[in-house]
Amino acid sequence: MTFPESKFPDISAYSDAYFKQYAKASSSINKTKLVEAAATLLDAYKNSKTLYVCGNGGSASIANHLACDHGKLLATDTDLQPRVQSLSTNIEVITAIANDISYDQVFVHQLKLLANSGDIVMTVSSSGDSENVVQAARWAREFGLDVIAMTGFSGGRTAEIASVNLHVDADNYGIIEDVHQSLMHLLGQFMRQSLMNKNLVQERRF
Repeated sequence: MTFPESKFPDISAYSDAYFKQYAKASSSINKTKLVEAAATLLDAYKNSKTLYVCGNGGSASIANHLACDHGKLLATDTDLQPRVQSLSTNIEVITAIANDISYDQVFVHQLKLLANSGDIVMTVSSSGDSENVVQAARWAREFGLDVIAMTGFSGGRTAEIASVNLHVDADNYGIIEDVHQSLMHLLGQFMRQSLMNKNLVQERRF
């Protein structure tokens, strides 16, 4: 069943149905995979490796937001100095690659120039099948890097390529992106609080 499957008479009814679908989608996340993702990220951050994250459209904004929160906020009240870079944020580089080579290579071309052994790539894609994120994920695995994929719908090719797939079982772009945004927040907040002095946790706002 798709959502919405029919028209709603008012926004109140739609909001009730939307948040019900959101709750169902968020509960579909595989907790074992979530543990694996957190451990992979924390190991990279502790060892001064770089996380490269990418996505298109709304997923690009999640990638950029993740670079902000996992960078600045994770370093607050902890000994971490995370290295996080969004491949979706440099419009000059993106348009140069898209214009001169191919839009399909806007992320993988950057990775070829920047990535080192031990770094991590995270793809954010509701379909899991955008060609540019697929190429980035495939190259990263071939280069020996772990790949964390956030996906929805059927998971697409990145779900199959990834070392860890955080899959949202939903078929509505807004709901999938909302859960991806929540995953970005909860991963960062969990890692931050796990490294903080216990007395500071209650004092700080998350």
